[in-house]
Amino acid sequence: MEFMINFPILAVISLFLGAFVTSLAGRRSETARNAVVLISMATSLILVLCLIKPVLIDGEIITYWLGNWQPVEGWAFGISLQVDALSLFFALIVTVAVFVSGVYSFSYMKHDDSLVNFYTLFLMLSGSVLGLVLSGDLFNIFVMIEIMTFTAVALTAFRNNYEGALEGAFKYLIVGALGSTSVLVGVAMIYSQLHTLNLAQIAALLPSHMNPVTVAAFGFLFVGFGTKAFLFPFQPLAADAHAVAPASISLMISGVLTKCGVYGIVRLCYALYQNMDQPFVQYLVTGVGAVSMFICVTMAFNQHNFKRLLAFHSISQVGYVITVAGMGTMLGLSAGLYHAMNHTIFKGLLFLTAGAVQHATGTLDLDEMGGLSKKMPKTTILFLIGAASISGLPPFNGFASKWMIYQAAFERAADGNIFFLVAAVAALITSVLTLASFIKVAQSVFFGQLPESMKDVKEVDQGMCIPMWIMAALCVITGLFPAQIQQWLLVPAAKAAMNAAAYIDAAMGNGYAAANGIAASSAAAPAFIGSWNPVTWLLLLLSVTIAVCLVAVLGNPNPKTTEVAEETEGDDKFESFFSGEKAVFSQVGGSDLFWGFKHNWRKYFSFMHDWHSGVVNDYALYGAAAIAVVLALCVIFL
Repeated sequence: MEFMINFPILAVISLFLGAFVTSLAGRRSETARNAVVLISMATSLILVLCLIKPVLIDGEIITYWLGNWQPVEGWAFGISLQVDALSLFFALIVTVAVFVSGVYSFSYMKHDDSLVNFYTLFLMLSGSVLGLVLSGDLFNIFVMIEIMTFTAVALTAFRNNYEGALEGAFKYLIVGALGSTSVLVGVAMIYSQLHTLNLAQIAALLPSHMNPVTVAAFGFLFVGFGTKAFLFPFQPLAADAHAVAPASISLMISGVLTKCGVYGIVRLCYALYQNMDQPFVQYLVTGVGAVSMFICVTMAFNQHNFKRLLAFHSISQVGYVITVAGMGTMLGLSAGLYHAMNHTIFKGLLFLTAGAVQHATGTLDLDEMGGLSKKMPKTTILFLIGAASISGLPPFNGFASKWMIYQAAFERAADGNIFFLVAAVAALITSVLTLASFIKVAQSVFFGQLPESMKDVKEVDQGMCIPMWIMAALCVITGLFPAQIQQWLLVPAAKAAMNAAAYIDAAMGNGYAAANGIAASSAAAPAFIGSWNPVTWLLLLLSVTIAVCLVAVLGNPNPKTTEVAEETEGDDKFESFFSGEKAVFSQVGGSDLFWGFKHNWRKYFSFMHDWHSGVVNDYALYGAAAIAVVLALCVIFL
């Protein structure tokens, strides 16, 4: 156990050191550069995997003090890395996603220029997000957020010849800086009151030092971490950044960077302030998550760009995580963590398939594609696995975690609280709309008529397929064994989040938490009725039926005009039933499917279209307004 104390810092250093070596030696040889990147990622992943036994299974908390600056007379002056089950859970998500994304990049990015710069930035981004979730120091978290933000901005603009790449990066820079500033202000406020930056010591002292300054600090930190998760009202930024970044970086932004925001909110509410049992905090966190969940899934309907559509779905799924984590129960937090892990897997797979389609066809426009299943059968299968997972269909992982989310939501709503009942219904509606949206994508991209311009399209090479198959396999494995996932990953992580006393004593010494009035948590493992239940299948049947009805009824706009009718009079393809056509095919594109639904909701979509203006000044205004509103609510209700 003692020698493993060094593993957290070595896991972070291996990525940063890899970035340094890549920038020096990577220009001489492509093979040497790729070897350095692969070794750095693999080393970090292996070191994190080695911590599973002592941390997740045995329940140990590893604390590493940089420079051996351990606490003196009850005060922590040095910077520490502190690894409990919660931080290790997120570290596993980070390192697996980094490894898959990096391997995918070897083939996906091989035709780009300046790849030394790309991999240097990529490893710096990876090191910063891993350092963030393993850090035991609040200011060090801010430093990692800054590195993460600026490297993500640079990687978003890496393909600067792409339309909108520089614009998307600039928006990311401005709004990301707003979120980082919000975190910095919150850190400064806490330090002014407690005179420490160590997370464990802050957790011990904060409950007895609640005043307007520390309350305002909570508001700033919540908005700052919410910015990194692209939660409402920051969701327009995600679409701008995801759509223009390389697919492997889209995986990182969607699957990894958003989890840093989720981790920050969970650590903030459950460990630092320990205020998740307060109704206001539950309503705030759950409300922001539910609004993000619903708004983003509806915005996905209006997208014609493959990756922009996936971007809105990404924030919708993060909304699920925040919604259920905000309920303050062991089951809710476990369900949120489960879906956070699953989101990284299935959304990573979907972004990689989108990258494969773009790599093969040169476009992401849903209206320009169709019939690619004939040319890219492997990518089609992989996409369908990801689509089934995100839509919550068995036996894939999204089904298991969403079912757990529904149970947690209805458990809180069972006491008659209408707020949580609305959140549960919103989650169900969002799931149905997600399924309907991916029916649209499958029809637009992979099925239907193959355009003449794409008759020479070929399947991507194995270097891109293998990482996608890894993610697809994880979609199946984490869906088939929910009980084991819950036992070995979710319950330890959720218990660690809710047991602030153990986290405090691991850093500050046994008895420090009790001396400051922090009692140990005795939260029991949640009772999960399981995924394979007749009620589950009834719910699934209902969801599929609704989705089919949407396709059959609302998705049949019959947009044929009088002029078209006159020009095509006698053409059998415009009849209700037709067959036997050889030369003519009636293609249903992304703009046509669900036209009726969008038409009926046209006022809502018009409002959302105007709100998502694409103007960076508006995005900054939304952020400033969010800070003002959250601060006002915190001061009033906390």
